[in-house]
Amino acid sequence: MSILPVLAARIVLRVLLRAGFVIIRQVGSHIQLRHPVDPRIRVTVPNHARDITRGLLSSILKQAKLTPEMFLKFLKNL
Repeated sequence: MSILPVLAARIVLRVLLRAGFVIIRQVGSHIQLRHPVDPRIRVTVPNHARDITRGLLSSILKQAKLTPEMFLKFLKNL
């Protein structure tokens, strides 16, 4: 069983912003973020009404080069 929760897109976006990512653009319902320290790290988050599943959240964390533990730490501090 995964330790990652099913979350709304706005919560995932808030956690990534707290982790240091910056919104660079939005195309339709997808928001692209960039890390200020390493601009090669780019993450795309769908901004839909549906929840983000564990599989998609895992893929977003791989793009962001964050571990699930780091993500949960930022989530707890919201």
